[in-house]
Amino acid sequence: MKPIEISLRDQILSTAKGLFLLHGYHGLSMREISESVGVSKAALYYHFKDKEELFVAILTKNLEEIERNIDLIQAKPISFKAKIAQFIEYIFIEPVDQRAIIRLASQEMAQLGVETRKSFGEAYQNKFTGKLQKIIQDGILAGELLPVDPVIANRALLGILYPYFFQSEPGANPISPEVIQQVIDIYMNGISKNK
Repeated sequence: MKPIEISLRDQILSTAKGLFLLHGYHGLSMREISESVGVSKAALYYHFKDKEELFVAILTKNLEEIERNIDLIQAKPISFKAKIAQFIEYIFIEPVDQRAIIRLASQEMAQLGVETRKSFGEAYQNKFTGKLQKIIQDGILAGELLPVDPVIANRALLGILYPYFFQSEPGANPISPEVIQQVIDIYMNGISKNK
């Protein structure tokens, strides 16, 4: 079987993603990225005009992956509770560097230009948080979920997941099914005993 060829652009994105996760936006130069990829700075600048464009390309690629998965979950003929549970499972079984990109986006967004922040913020809403909020809102309208503010319910869900967006140490154990189920149960049912 012939090996799949990876384009230079994809190699740059993959290598730079790991470097941004380790060093942050300001802790990394285009020279360091070009050296890590093994290409000249000219080759790097052929694909990305500057570090901001490269950084946003990494964030956008991750965002598009999240959108594809939310769309797949949304299209399933299952309950809204099951859709939310599947979203939580999806986040937890993602490779740790994929989860860490979400945190990286929120931590480093202030480093980017105003127009870039605005454009990415709109994409983040349209492709990720807005789609997740729609699942919650549809569940409320269907009477399957409590009639709460869907914006707050969405923020609460993301708040529960946020600590798991850290990049863990190499070789760390994946998040166990028991932990995933506990997070689902806590979000869906709370932690109070029934009266």
